[in-house]
Amino acid sequence: MGKEQLGVLNALDVAKTQWYHFTAIVIAGMGFFTDAYDLFCVSLVTKLLGRIYYTDLTHPKPGTLPPNVAAAVNGVALCGTLAGQLFFGWLGDKLGRKKVYGITLVLMVICSIASGLSFSDHPKSVITTLCFFRFWLGFGIGGDYPLSATIMSEYANKKTRGAFIAAVFAMQGFGILTGGIVALIVSAAFDKSFKTPTYAENRAASLAPQADFVWRIIVMFGAIPAALTYYWRMKMPETARYTALVAKNAKLAAADMSKVLQVELEAEEEKVAKLTEDRSNSFGLFSNEFAKRHGWHLVGTTTTWFLLDIAFYSQNLFQKDIFSAIGWIPSAEKMNAIHEVYRIARAQTLIAMCSTVPGYWFTVALIDYMGRFAIQLMGFFFMTVFMFALAIPYHHWTLKPNRIGFVVIYSLTFFFANFGPNATTFVVPAEIFPARLRSTCHGISAAAGKAGAIVGAFGFLYAAQSKDPTKTDAGYPPGIGVKNALIMLGVINFFGMVFTFLVPESKGKSLEELTGENEEEDEATEEQATPNRTIQV
Repeated sequence: MGKEQLGVLNALDVAKTQWYHFTAIVIAGMGFFTDAYDLFCVSLVTKLLGRIYYTDLTHPKPGTLPPNVAAAVNGVALCGTLAGQLFFGWLGDKLGRKKVYGITLVLMVICSIASGLSFSDHPKSVITTLCFFRFWLGFGIGGDYPLSATIMSEYANKKTRGAFIAAVFAMQGFGILTGGIVALIVSAAFDKSFKTPTYAENRAASLAPQADFVWRIIVMFGAIPAALTYYWRMKMPETARYTALVAKNAKLAAADMSKVLQVELEAEEEKVAKLTEDRSNSFGLFSNEFAKRHGWHLVGTTTTWFLLDIAFYSQNLFQKDIFSAIGWIPSAEKMNAIHEVYRIARAQTLIAMCSTVPGYWFTVALIDYMGRFAIQLMGFFFMTVFMFALAIPYHHWTLKPNRIGFVVIYSLTFFFANFGPNATTFVVPAEIFPARLRSTCHGISAAAGKAGAIVGAFGFLYAAQSKDPTKTDAGYPPGIGVKNALIMLGVINFFGMVFTFLVPESKGKSLEELTGENEEEDEATEEQATPNRTIQV
């Protein structure tokens, strides 16, 4: 038998879906919308930066970013995100979810704007400024991961909790889609207005000064949705689970949730005091008790997120290079700088609209019926299958008549990433750890994911280069080639399937039931009653 659930927490668990649930999804989700926009919009302008700042007009081909610069531009925000997930995840358990939530949003607004500014037009200055502010932008984004997931899990009822958390994460799909649409609109407007010639026609004129505005507008646009969300975030009350179980304030928890649920809730001060004073309910992250109860769970959430993000971020950040490799996007010298942004944005918007966004919402619709485990296992399985389907007959796909087939199968890998582990790795860590460690453990799991993203961002950049040193551009070293890089991603997805077996199913259970916070007192009492039951070996 477990402890009797606190009334305020039980009220949240059994509450019918109400307006406040949708409000919480939108408020938390707009943070994720901004996160995705800011993280992935840089992939739309990376080639443009190379053409503007690294083109030698005596060379027959447009300039590209040197490998170390390209790695920094694509990966520096991910490094900041990793640090932010660890720091703000820990801070969210120490100071409360709400207090830290506003800090991350302000940081995102300021750094989104600053990323599009530079102190001069010298290439080193522009790239240094961009990378500096994108690191701190990533730091703010990092905080949004554990806080948004934890807040939504602690507000939700147990019947549809998975769908609510997944809906917050699904806003990432709209962020990626919006990034493509904004890039399409901005590039089309400038390209049409100035009728810029292609690089082959006029090298100097193809790099019109207006191109410098294009990337800055695209990057800075990310500040708008974050700024619009700030007021509503500050109006959200602290979650009852933090207030009652961590801050130990029964009156405030009952008062806050009475307003949210629009019912009268009793402040159970004695029950909260008894629950929080129990020694068996106070073990720390680095204790043997945590290792015994949740150690393998943490290994499961960190390894699966790490492996997933290697593949997911490789695909997202470098799909423009893959599309160029198979010839779906024309060679750069056949376009001007602005039109190249348009073509890249069009390709990525099409992928997002047809596969990325639907994949997220399939998860939202089915996660509380199929369960987290089944969706994650299925997603990794199909990602593995489709990666090998692209990689093994790779040269078949590079032939012009077969390019559409490549794009369709490539889109399916995005669909099953999002109707699969990309959503579930976000949902599960927000459910299976104790309230006092929930934000911290989610931050650790997410940081492991961003470590995988960094491996993907830096590793794929080099690995996917041509195997023939004579065919590499701008000083890129010869790599293993796109084909072998895709095979590697298939193998990584297979191992994601294997490590999924360490992650428990959390469908339909209350958070306290999952974490054992309702059973600890009875277990401790039983141990005291039978002190000599230890088996000698």
